[in-house]
Amino acid sequence: MKILTLCLLLLLGCGESPTPILSCEPSHGITPDCRFQNPEDMAVLGERLLVSQMGAMDGTQPGDIVLYSPRSSSQKGDIEVLFPPSRVTDDRSWGAESCPPPDLVAFSPHGIDLERRADGRLMLLVVNHGLRESVEFLEVLQEGDAVTLEWRGCATGPEHAAFNDVVAKRDGGFWVTQMMPSDSQLSSMLKAVLFGSDTGFVYQWDAALGFSVVAGSNGPFPNGIEKSADESHLFINMSLAGEVRKLDLSKGEVVASAAVASPDNVTWSRDGRLLVASHTDGFLELTACQSIEAGSCGFGFEIVSLDPNDLSSKVVLANRGAPMGGATVAIELGDELFLGTFAGDRIARVKIGR
Repeated sequence: MKILTLCLLLLLGCGESPTPILSCEPSHGITPDCRFQNPEDMAVLGERLLVSQMGAMDGTQPGDIVLYSPRSSSQKGDIEVLFPPSRVTDDRSWGAESCPPPDLVAFSPHGIDLERRADGRLMLLVVNHGLRESVEFLEVLQEGDAVTLEWRGCATGPEHAAFNDVVAKRDGGFWVTQMMPSDSQLSSMLKAVLFGSDTGFVYQWDAALGFSVVAGSNGPFPNGIEKSADESHLFINMSLAGEVRKLDLSKGEVVASAAVASPDNVTWSRDGRLLVASHTDGFLELTACQSIEAGSCGFGFEIVSLDPNDLSSKVVLANRGAPMGGATVAIELGDELFLGTFAGDRIARVKIGR
């Protein structure tokens, strides 16, 4: 959908598209590594990062999963494509029996989550937009320094599914955010922006029952999602409500909330707080970032730290412009915070102040 059309339909003014950041020089204590493609989400694997390089949410552009080793012997760190491979074995042991392997050429990842299953095996879940709306099950296998991802099944979404982020259950199931109906995206967004209407919810999936809607999870554009350690609560980022919600799964009730501007992905910090990537520029500026063909978008962002009990918050990092904007995820590795983005060629690194 063209930006001009969005402007007219949203009845808002629309400025010029943002100028891309082409320089890859550090500034403001932020060091960029400019060798990526829209590194929208990340997960920690030991001293390395699994990175989801997003193509496009509508599945028109492919992407991949890479392994980023920022402290390897090479000067900048190694990047290795792990998935998709040239072929996969049709092993449906973790997903739905009816779900075949993905189209490897069209594979287009979005949100990811890494979890140790109850049986001890390491599982990476991936939201995939390539020719279908699905969650792919990948097993992470490690031998020495070598890492491989083996396809173990998938779950194809219900009719009109439009997924964003996923969080795994230790029993092999998952929760996934449904942003909005795929057949009425523009009208849903318009109603949410103008009237605060709900556009989506959270699905739960398990092998026996398939997909079901999680009670109390409805909201305006559900985006990032995380779970409590005991899997009793979900933390759901409602982007168009400007809110992070804590949902008690046993009651189907929101028990705490925090005002956070356009929250995107959410991760756990080592000290037991939630780290939320927040977009601080407007919706139309965010949309315009998707037209950038090189460099990075300078879209303003904050990284907000939340207490998981009452969701009290504090801002730990903010930036607009060079060397990177549009942060979608913040994740701790060693003494650094690594930032990914939905629109750009870079991951940013920031030293953590303690």
